[in-house]
Amino acid sequence: MSSTNLIVVNQSEIETFLREGRLAKLERLIAPCRLVSGDIASSSDWETLLREANPEIIVGGWSVPPLPENAMTELAPALRYLCYLPGSVRHLVSREQIEAGLLVTNWGNSISRTISECALLLTLSCMRRVTYWAHEMHDKGQWKVHDTETLSLFDRRVGLHGFGAIAKALVPLLKPFTSRISAYTDGMPDEVYEEYGVTKANNLKELFANNDVIIEVEALTPSRHKVIDEALLRSIPEGGVFINVARGALVDEEALVRVVKSTELQVGLDVFASEPLAENHPLRGCRNVTLLPHISGPTTDRRCDAADYAMENLKRYLNGEPVVAPISCEVFDRST
Repeated sequence: MSSTNLIVVNQSEIETFLREGRLAKLERLIAPCRLVSGDIASSSDWETLLREANPEIIVGGWSVPPLPENAMTELAPALRYLCYLPGSVRHLVSREQIEAGLLVTNWGNSISRTISECALLLTLSCMRRVTYWAHEMHDKGQWKVHDTETLSLFDRRVGLHGFGAIAKALVPLLKPFTSRISAYTDGMPDEVYEEYGVTKANNLKELFANNDVIIEVEALTPSRHKVIDEALLRSIPEGGVFINVARGALVDEEALVRVVKSTELQVGLDVFASEPLAENHPLRGCRNVTLLPHISGPTTDRRCDAADYAMENLKRYLNGEPVVAPISCEVFDRST
């Protein structure tokens, strides 16, 4: 039975992920292939397409429909690889399909630098009290007074919870401001910290208590669910900052609300325990909290980085080489 690979994207995804000749490059790479709009009308249309094309490879954007459970067994027995241009794949494939041998990749570490950039943005915004002053100036016509307090990031102590790809991309962004950077994560060899010029903290208590700024960049695992509790948050020194661009579930959000409503802790959040953030969530309206709607991933102009990353993985696959950062069952289980 013949096989035609599929590129399933809508026009917006072509204009962002696959801009500047990337679509043509992708089509050449996985030929024979068929370009299909991701706005497929119904599940039956999607099943029909899978049956007709019987693809070995599917490259998809946000608009690609979920794979039916019988995709590999009945509809498209040639299917071996789902190369997903964006992030979370839990809505697209099942654990059983991965167990059955389906190779799945997403944008992986290609987005680390934009997430680290957003972490720096939130940090600086908190130091300068941007959220407070935005409300005061827009809504109340206010201006600074003689004892208005703002803070600088220069020479501050910065602690990173987690030391994966995002933290490693963040360190060079922080270095122009401060050399006083420490980090903590489970099981990281000492030489990795040394390579990046970062001090190793012995535990979370030490990390939080000994730094002016804490940036959450840790991976979420079952053992880390709500690991950031009220005691840790309250241990951040006075005038401190807490940033989370990792996963909302790392933090006890109810405890965080209590802390921000009873202290001057400055908080910057791009992720939350439940998303989208409820309209009446108690974090809304807190002038010491800067909120972003989970946009620390690739900015619109940098989604092409994810496409470049995908094409490198496709080359590896076609050459019989291991792909970078496949979605294993373990990764699938802890993903959002």
